[in-house]
Amino acid sequence: MQAAVIETPGQPPNVVDRERPPQPGRNQLAINVTAAPITPLDVLCASGKSYFGVPGTPYVPGVQGVGVVEQGTASIVGGRSVWFATQAGMQPGDGSMCAAVAVDERDVVALPDGADPVLVGALGLSAVAAWMGLTWRGELAAGEQVLVLGAGGVVGQAAVQLARVAGARRVVAAARSEAARVRATRAGPDALVHLEDSAEVDEVADAIRAQCDGPLDLVIDPLFGVPAAAALRVLQAHGRLVNIGGAAAPTATIDSATLRGSSLRVLGYTNNELDPQQRNDALIRVVQEVVAGRLTVDHEAVSLADATAAWTRQVDGRAAGRIVLVPGV
Repeated sequence: MQAAVIETPGQPPNVVDRERPPQPGRNQLAINVTAAPITPLDVLCASGKSYFGVPGTPYVPGVQGVGVVEQGTASIVGGRSVWFATQAGMQPGDGSMCAAVAVDERDVVALPDGADPVLVGALGLSAVAAWMGLTWRGELAAGEQVLVLGAGGVVGQAAVQLARVAGARRVVAAARSEAARVRATRAGPDALVHLEDSAEVDEVADAIRAQCDGPLDLVIDPLFGVPAAAALRVLQAHGRLVNIGGAAAPTATIDSATLRGSSLRVLGYTNNELDPQQRNDALIRVVQEVVAGRLTVDHEAVSLADATAAWTRQVDGRAAGRIVLVPGV
């Protein structure tokens, strides 16, 4: 079978022919892969510089994917379209960027009819992070105003749309590059903030404040750095900022007076904190919104045979959205 294989940490995968995985073990399912996204976590793990350590090589990357079950069980019938998660790059074993995988049944979620496998692959755990960051960690209440930083990324685009689903009265998006602002606009926010890379915290705070209509209650933050520090200054008393990533900077200068003066909460979020049931329930909710036509994201399908070039484009930021590898195309 065809597979993308990381042979050297820090280098893109090579596409090779491999034997299909052996017969699945106890509590595993054999899955023919239909969609495998290239995600930031895949790139981080393959770099050899992640908090999971240097992965054993060679291995097939891909922490999530969509596929069709070869042989079913009592709970998931054969021929069913499913989403699945793996520990590729975090623990020994192969991931989704190949034609077929064997996956623990607890990490497999049966998809409803009508779910586009490539779109579900593109959203996947990024949309889970957006949904759980808004609801479980951010405790979004109906009628609140939400700011989504980094709204041109997959997490950000999903958060803009899902905030409205969760009851937000107004959603403000913020993005840095022109391309990111175009993607953020397609997500349908009520207002858009242009984040200038060279701007100071006060300037960014003023730009955010100008687009808010009344109190700002919740910030979803995949950026950190200056944007996060600025957003905190706009939050009303007891407001919350949920940090999901550090795309702008690994650190942020946050002054004590801002935190204490408004009794703000700065909350970290990671999908790794979710137990399998929480993750699977959130994934199903996300897919329901996809099927209902209320959730989408910029993405492109690329043949698995072109995984090396696709990986490089995704890493370099030259992709037109989340790249999803498709075997057999």
